Amino acid sequence: MADAPFDLNETDRLLSTTRAVRKRLDLDRPVDPGVILECIRLAVQAPTGSNQQTWRWLVVTDPAKRAAIADAYNTGGKAYLSMAAASEDNDPQTRRVYESALALTDTLAKVPVHVIPCMEGRLDLRSNGAAASQYGSIMPAAWSFLLALRSRGLGSVWTTLHLFNEDAVAELLGIPPNVTQVALFPVAHTIGTEFRPAARPPVEDITYWDTWGEPR
Repeated sequence: MADAPFDLNETDRLLSTTRAVRKRLDLDRPVDPGVILECIRLAVQAPTGSNQQTWRWLVVTDPAKRAAIADAYNTGGKAYLSMAAASEDNDPQTRRVYESALALTDTLAKVPVHVIPCMEGRLDLRSNGAAASQYGSIMPAAWSFLLALRSRGLGSVWTTLHLFNEDAVAELLGIPPNVTQVALFPVAHTIGTEFRPAARPPVEDITYWDTWGEPR
């Protein structure tokens, strides 16, 4: 598009190569706190439901607290990841994803920064509309945060296994009971900056027009 307001090559490269980074996180290189704040500053430009702006961001750099978060994460999911990584039922790409996720359980405590996006209030899971509205106010910002990291040579992965021990992590970090943790982003510089788009099904096969199941 000749009249596009952005460089589409670079924009599309950012959008198509912001990957879930686990094995290529640099565990030894420090992360500038100012860069984390830059990324959060960009993230909160994302739209929010009813302009409530209830997102909150908890950045954890203390080694002991990172280790405790990793313990909660592993308690919540290491056994599951071990079984999934060993399963012969998964296709090769899915198996690699599980193997990578399992590898993160051994290194999570060493990742220099943990970021936990949160939102004020607790979810009413009885109402799909209410839950969707609340999550819709934090997920655009959270993904913008990950894109901002990628554009600065840092990487992360959207993880949720620590949420099976949400109360323990909340107590560890002093998170009030009326605040919902949404994810855990382990943040580090990446080892190398070249990432490729993932294999995905043709969009024509998964996009319907006007009626479910009807391709264009």
